[in-house]
Amino acid sequence: MEPQVYGLSYAGSFVSLDAAMADDLSVVNSARVSFGKRRDFLNEADKGLINFLMRERHGTPFEHNSFRFHVRCPIFVAREWFRHRIGSFNEFSGRYSEMPSEAYLPPESHWRTQTGKPGAYTFEPVDSDVAAEAQQILAEAYDAAFTAYSKLAELGIAKELARLAVPVGTYTEFYWTVNARALMNFLSLRTHEAAQREIRELALEVEKSFADKMPITYAAWVANGKTAP
Repeated sequence: MEPQVYGLSYAGSFVSLDAAMADDLSVVNSARVSFGKRRDFLNEADKGLINFLMRERHGTPFEHNSFRFHVRCPIFVAREWFRHRIGSFNEFSGRYSEMPSEAYLPPESHWRTQTGKPGAYTFEPVDSDVAAEAQQILAEAYDAAFTAYSKLAELGIAKELARLAVPVGTYTEFYWTVNARALMNFLSLRTHEAAQREIRELALEVEKSFADKMPITYAAWVANGKTAP
């Protein structure tokens, strides 16, 4: 049997803002409802209120909004993403659909080694010859895995079992709906330099959407050390 035709990709990941019900005014009105007040537009006092709420970590006014993202990434990145439980997820299912035969292959510049203790690793690039060999080893492993998946499917094995052969570098996709407070927590952790590079690059794209939709809240979050309220 010929090997399964599959794709090796570095740029196969994406994150896009699918929809949003989010603005800075939602924060102000959520806070001022305690006093029976509501505004239709922001003024300078409201900007100060947002900064106060952020600084003093009064978090609930930042929850009355939502962002819905469409994300495509390797399975191992999705599993890190799903650890952020304050949000809603719906993911591609390998039980009902054929798994995509496309997997993440890091470019040579992204191969790295780690040193140190668990939780306190540092990462350093490897020599180009080591990176090239690592790419070859991973490409061969993918070829074997996708060939096995294809053979299991040809035997009539159910998709939910055939997918056991699929590696965590395979691409998946999901929708993620989250409010600004939970989003700030996600960003504070996943844009940090200690976060894994593959999720950090996508988190930085998420950050752009947050900054665009809620610029005053975003500025206050940055000014207060990117700590979620």
